Amino acid sequence: MSVIKIKDATIFTMVEGEAPYEGDLLIQDSRIASIGPSIAEEAEELLDGRGMLAIPGLVNAHQHSPMSLLRAFSDDLKLMDWLERKMLPAENRMTPEDIYWGAKLGIAEMIKSGTTAFADMYIHMNEIAEAVKEAGIRASLTRGVIGLEDDGGRRMAEAADLIDRWHGQADGRITTMVGPHAPYTCPPHFMKEALALAKDKRVPVHTHLAETVEETAKIREKYNCTPTEYLADTGLLAHDHVLLAHGVHLTPEDVKLLRGLKGGVAHNPVSNLKLSCGIAPVAELLKQGTAVGLGTDGAGSATTLDMFEEIKAAAWLQKLRSGNPASFTAGEVLAMATAGGAELLGLRAEIGTLEAGKKADIILIDLRKPHLQPVHRAESLLAYSVGGADVDTTIVNGRILMQGRRLLTMDEEEILRETAVRARRITAGI
Repeated sequence: MSVIKIKDATIFTMVEGEAPYEGDLLIQDSRIASIGPSIAEEAEELLDGRGMLAIPGLVNAHQHSPMSLLRAFSDDLKLMDWLERKMLPAENRMTPEDIYWGAKLGIAEMIKSGTTAFADMYIHMNEIAEAVKEAGIRASLTRGVIGLEDDGGRRMAEAADLIDRWHGQADGRITTMVGPHAPYTCPPHFMKEALALAKDKRVPVHTHLAETVEETAKIREKYNCTPTEYLADTGLLAHDHVLLAHGVHLTPEDVKLLRGLKGGVAHNPVSNLKLSCGIAPVAELLKQGTAVGLGTDGAGSATTLDMFEEIKAAAWLQKLRSGNPASFTAGEVLAMATAGGAELLGLRAEIGTLEAGKKADIILIDLRKPHLQPVHRAESLLAYSVGGADVDTTIVNGRILMQGRRLLTMDEEEILRETAVRARRITAGI
């Protein structure tokens, strides 16, 4: 049994109603054994928490990790130009090995900026799963499937194979979902086929919803309904667990349709802002009890996988949208980045707060910096001042993945060399 003790840290459990306090945290194997003002028990490894803020690891509830290879490749374009002129041609050149290295680059960035779990949707998911397994991070993996042309069932078979091969693997760190891409790329029969697979495998569904005005117009023209109504008509919203990415263009009636949803909505504010998609009605969703988490989307659109950027953007957008600076608090947006994301990944019982018995997914933030002093309210610093580069230590499943800003399970220099060469090749001439 491995035992790690974090001593004399400022601990912010994110448990509702609990304020930050000075204390210790004891990790035994993969779980938090005890947490409190003072722990006498000795440990094999002692982490000095003085000047550090210990919080639950951040949960990135929606992204496409290999798109880190396309960071800053296609910016300042309209969405369809960005997608059709730049992203798709480059992605079509990606080999499985490219995707493996792109995922490693994204995972390295996430670990270094405090993300301990993420939900991913892409292709060649076996390569991404291998990268997750090696790095030690936690992930919910989805093979994105599109139903616009007949591929003889290949994509759906790959989705099923991912679940069979990887669900529960890597010491339980890997879980899986079924991923019909979006209403506008999945006709009703195909969406129902994906739902049937999810029911058969007893896993959640992960899909995009109402990200753009163009999408809503397409669905209205073809089916005379909104994308949300479309999903309701296929039966998908009644599934045991559904992760809906974006949810930007929701009518008041759409919001009501999501009341009682098992799962929730992944809000991706930076990507939505950068592509001028719009502002999701987060406050309305939360008010009616619909779970909302935060995601970065892919680095090809958001440019960054730093969840602290999403935290800031989410808070600012909802304050602006409401016209009330008190309407969306630091505590609310931090809950979205931790417990909210855990709920979306179906892991709320295991991660998202620091509590004895839960998985030891923990980050330590170094507060001994000019932009993080003085400490009047830790939650305000976390929401409005902290950046990913302030994360000193990242722990997942009781294993230290980064300490003192140094990655311990990944060769950072090798990743940078490999991805630089691959990124040049797949984007050349586009």
